[in-house]
Parts: sequence; C-alpha cells; structure tokens
Amino acid sequence: MTTTAFWRATFERIVRTVAQAILALISADGLGLLDVDWGAAFSVGGLAGVYALLTAIVTSGGATEGPGITETATGPDTPSGPRGI
Repeated sequence: MTTTAFWRATFERIVRTVAQAILALISADGLGLLDVDWGAAFSVGGLAGVYALLTAIVTSGGATEGPGITETATGPDTPSGPRGI
C-alpha cells in the first residue's frame, strides 16, 4: 500500500468504477443524456469510487502488490501482457 504502483492502480480502478456506475445508472433507466439527473448519477458514481478505494485499502494487507485480492500492480519494468512462446 505504500508504493506508487499501488496508488496508480488504485486510482485507475476508482476511475473505472465511477464511470461504470454512472453508465450503468444511465443505461438501466433507458435515459438519454438530457434526461439524466447528473447530480444523482455523480453521487452514485462517487459512492462506488469510495467503495473501490476502501476495497483496495482493505485488501492491500494480502500477499499481492496490487489493489485487489489477486491483482498485481505492474510498473514500467514489469511485463503486463501475454508472454511469447
């Protein structure tokens, strides 16, 4: 939890979670962009982001280096794609 890679991966997870929550709210109601109550949408997205942050902090005491239970944060020196044969 004290590494830069952890906080970068956590920030990325928070941004994705907020975006997913807002998009889910918009699409679940079948609303158009002009019909959305943006205050409520960002409130739901913000709460989802707080949950993502708390999950990352709680799970950081495990054996992984990333913000998740099984995820490892990758840095510039760590390959993150599939390995060649």
